[in-house]
Amino acid sequence: MQFGHFLYPMKFDDTRDDQEIDQCLDEAVLAEKLGMDAIWFAEHYFTGECVYGDPLVFASAVAVKTSRIKLGFGIIELPLHNPVRIAHQTALLDNLSKGRLMVGTGRGSNYNAYEYVGFGTEPALGKRQLEEAEELLIKAWTTDNVKFDGEFWKVAFPSVRPRPFQKPHPPLSRAASTLPSVIEMAKIGRPVLIRGGTFDATAEQIEAYRDNMSESGFSDEAVQNNLDQIWVWREMHIADTNDQAWDEYLPAHYKAYEHMEAVRREWNPDGMEMNIQRPPMKREGYGKIPNPSVGELLIGGPERVADQIAMMRDMGIKNLMLTNRGLISKENTVKSLRLLNEKITPKFRVD
Repeated sequence: MQFGHFLYPMKFDDTRDDQEIDQCLDEAVLAEKLGMDAIWFAEHYFTGECVYGDPLVFASAVAVKTSRIKLGFGIIELPLHNPVRIAHQTALLDNLSKGRLMVGTGRGSNYNAYEYVGFGTEPALGKRQLEEAEELLIKAWTTDNVKFDGEFWKVAFPSVRPRPFQKPHPPLSRAASTLPSVIEMAKIGRPVLIRGGTFDATAEQIEAYRDNMSESGFSDEAVQNNLDQIWVWREMHIADTNDQAWDEYLPAHYKAYEHMEAVRREWNPDGMEMNIQRPPMKREGYGKIPNPSVGELLIGGPERVADQIAMMRDMGIKNLMLTNRGLISKENTVKSLRLLNEKITPKFRVD
């Protein structure tokens, strides 16, 4: 298995932005020092839901502070950008990182219509634009003398420079949060980033991805290659005991959820259809023994979290994007990462 540190820092106190961004940089350096496989970056604006906001700028800083660890976008909200500019920015970042870049895309936030409005667009348009934006992005990465005549973008230019370091381009995945969207990506052979749900639901999505990609005519080797690129996002916090971990994480998690729901009620315009975020599972839902059929986070002592990860591994999950959403103190964040990498991950890196 591979383990990624997902830097998704929910920091709502705007008087500490500089300090929180510095802490994110420190966490990135620590993740590499501890031997983690990837650092992932989010993209959210206007509220501090992701304190650094722009993942492309922030990832560039991380690229020059690290040397080995992979860098992944989970995700770039592609309809908020010009795909040709994204091609230039990611090609440069791929060179700065010497080929460590992974690009995850999506139509944008599932819940925050105000992010679209803030950039002069709206969710329905973003959904319609996504496939064309990805098509143009790939063409810009890989083609000379580009002439593209789409519904949303009509462009012509000689080439993107610098060329991506990785050939033909950095690995490209798309966020998929429902079974139909996972199946859609399987049919075109696009790796996916999967978020949330129960362990059982995630296992069902991976099985459906495998079956539908095979049924669409892809070779066994191609199917296996894509399965190896699927990353699953989970919230995680580890302490010495289950109770300590739950006490440190869950109250802050509930408070952050309530804060974001209040922001959405105030700022999401009426008439813009958006998903409703499901409330996090209450503490009483966590038992001593993990339950794969309920919406557990990876929260607990080392033994409990190791049991959860073993369940996920046995269900075909190979790569985990793990985040505490910046809701834990710096001291406890460092301790959690050390517990993960010293007591848990060695059990899952054996061939």
